[in-house]
Amino acid sequence: MKTTHLLLASSLLVFSVLAFGDDACEKLAAAKIPGATITLSQTVAAGTFAGPPAPFSGMDVSAFYKGLPAFCRVVAEAKPTSDSDIKLEVWLPASGWNGKLQGMGNGGFAGLIDYVQIGLAVSKGYAATATDTGHTGSPVDAAWALGHPEKVVDFGHRGIHEMTRVAKELVHAFYGKAVQHSYFAGCSDGGREALMEAQRYPADYDGILAGAPANYWTALLSTAATDTQVLTLDAASFIPQAKIATIAAAVNAACDELDGVRDGILNDPRKCHFDPATIQCKVGEDNDKCLTAPQAAALKAIYVGPHDSHGREVFPGFLPGAEDGQGGWGIWITGPAPAKSLMAFFGIGYFTNMVYEKSDWDYKTFAVDAGLKLAEEKTAGALNATDANLKAFQARGGKLILYHGWDDPAIPALNTVNYYESVLAKMGAKDADSFVRLYMVPGMQHCGDGPGADSFGQVGRLTFDDPHHSVDAALDQWVESGAAPSTIIASKYASEDKAHPKMTRPLCEYPQAAKYKGSGDTNDAANFVCAK
Repeated sequence: MKTTHLLLASSLLVFSVLAFGDDACEKLAAAKIPGATITLSQTVAAGTFAGPPAPFSGMDVSAFYKGLPAFCRVVAEAKPTSDSDIKLEVWLPASGWNGKLQGMGNGGFAGLIDYVQIGLAVSKGYAATATDTGHTGSPVDAAWALGHPEKVVDFGHRGIHEMTRVAKELVHAFYGKAVQHSYFAGCSDGGREALMEAQRYPADYDGILAGAPANYWTALLSTAATDTQVLTLDAASFIPQAKIATIAAAVNAACDELDGVRDGILNDPRKCHFDPATIQCKVGEDNDKCLTAPQAAALKAIYVGPHDSHGREVFPGFLPGAEDGQGGWGIWITGPAPAKSLMAFFGIGYFTNMVYEKSDWDYKTFAVDAGLKLAEEKTAGALNATDANLKAFQARGGKLILYHGWDDPAIPALNTVNYYESVLAKMGAKDADSFVRLYMVPGMQHCGDGPGADSFGQVGRLTFDDPHHSVDAALDQWVESGAAPSTIIASKYASEDKAHPKMTRPLCEYPQAAKYKGSGDTNDAANFVCAK
């Protein structure tokens, strides 16, 4: 312990010497950080950064990069073990630093750095940091994990912690003073990383934003393997994309008006008890307007979720609602062809490379009892972020905001409800209310999109001001002024007009939900009230 303190004190002394002067950024290259190496330290003039397209969407974001202010770009590698190679970047505003650090999470199996998200933070005066968590590659590829248990740990939690440690030291080096407030934001795997930080490293961040967290990793990926089997073990069970619209229309016909508003949005899909048998084809019939008996059975199994051999629920099923759409079931659950969905890639990649560690493992041999048991034994410690005891995070004043779209086709929304309720049970409702909030988002799919209002300052659409319309800004306000967040107004924008929302809806503190007052424009949040 004393050695660690001496190393830290020594490195900070070096930092204080380097911190000043016109070439302060370039001088950071000589800084000595225990367990890390700086590979690049370069001043980037305003409007000159040239980065890759946006991850996941592949959108051309060159115009966004041209709008970035001047900053100091530091690229580093952390090596906590002999098999670790955690690449990270820290961007430091050349002027106007607000005293804060913003850490950004990953998606899928990670493997890359999201320059758009850290660029957004830097443009608002934050020092910002992100990492590939210890490997480079596609977020849907887990081949890097085969035979590399330390890299699995780096991906699971150590990579984000190392990123944060190095970033804080570099901030001190560049500005000559420590970070005043630190924040982390992530959705999907990034949401899992966010909860890992709160649970394992409670001193890293003051405010944590966790969206659609994949925190019960072993059960989620067991569900992915099970659902892939359900859709493919019998060739007749596969549901082609051409039938997704029929399912979505039938769900809306059965459940859309349960909340008193006919708008294509299920306010709380737990109340929807849609039966796939209602759209089953007649004997001998098969077309895009109905489901065959095997397809109806597969759909029902996906809604119900996997159960073990004793009938116990392994993980919540996917709720009805918003099966259709660009970010719906056609890409996540069913896929364009058997075993070609994103969840199939994740489930097969995980069990092949991290659990069974056999490159030729056949997902058709998966049995949920044995598979989940082995997954827990081998990877739960590194990958699951399910600990409800957040007392250490609470004790140092940490604040946590969770959110999840009710129509998520990648991670069942009930998983986040279950985790939140486990925190209430562990911490007590009063204590939990002092530092944690949950917002469930009607009509939103995975981290965004879907028919509902899906823009509220969340990850992927971060906005750092206006806490009434931004969950991220509300988190900042909660940490820095003690003003707990209440209702957040979410917006829905047309693709061609990002300035004027075509719909607004209130996001309510769970377990409250938005209820229509009975009159007025249903596209206006003012005509809804939060109620239990």
